[in-house]
Amino acid sequence: MKGNREIEVLIVEDDFRVAEIQKRFLEQIEGFQTVGIAASNLEAKTLIEIMQPDLLLLDVYFPDMNGLDLLKETKQQTKQMDVIMITATKEIHKVQEAISIGVFDYIIKPVVFERFKQSLLRYKDYHTNLTQLGKESLHVTQQQVDKLLRKEIVGLPNEKTYLPKGIDPLTLEKVLEVLSRENRGLTAELVAKEIGVSRTTARRYLEHLVSEEKIEADLAYGTVGRPERVYLVHS
Repeated sequence: MKGNREIEVLIVEDDFRVAEIQKRFLEQIEGFQTVGIAASNLEAKTLIEIMQPDLLLLDVYFPDMNGLDLLKETKQQTKQMDVIMITATKEIHKVQEAISIGVFDYIIKPVVFERFKQSLLRYKDYHTNLTQLGKESLHVTQQQVDKLLRKEIVGLPNEKTYLPKGIDPLTLEKVLEVLSRENRGLTAELVAKEIGVSRTTARRYLEHLVSEEKIEADLAYGTVGRPERVYLVHS
């Protein structure tokens, strides 16, 4: 971050275990700092007022509130604050409402670290660019707006499709090609052998594709009964 200022994050989640997982995930991503964990409506509003974080990680359902109502309130306030919904809520009207209010991202539980990391890195890129533009000028160009909104505009110079750090488009294409020609689920180890990379690298690409809903993951039980995570193209 410019000036070494970390992005301050408030976790609003009533399940302590889930909140702790999110906090530990954040600790693994450079440039972020957890400034608090709120488990109720009062705690959330108090910490927002006191800490004035850059970003909320917000659930939908709480015993004493609806996270979407809190989202509306934060968007009506004058201070700038962004929100990533992290929730088990899958109802399309809830997703649509969250998007229409203005969430930066919507992640469905259970959270896969690679998907979480991808979202936070995109936000970091957005936050850094916005901060830098604000220091340089009061006005922006169309290209700068497109970059902030992560738009892929055909024909623009220096066009680049966004991929998270560590994901190479050619390797990603190879992984998809291997899965597409198989009629069965493949483990990360089998994919790794096919394309000539480590098992860890293959798993990183596979989990990225799962997070993008390009493929799906399932569990298969081997001969000794231990489950293995297998990956396959949507049927």
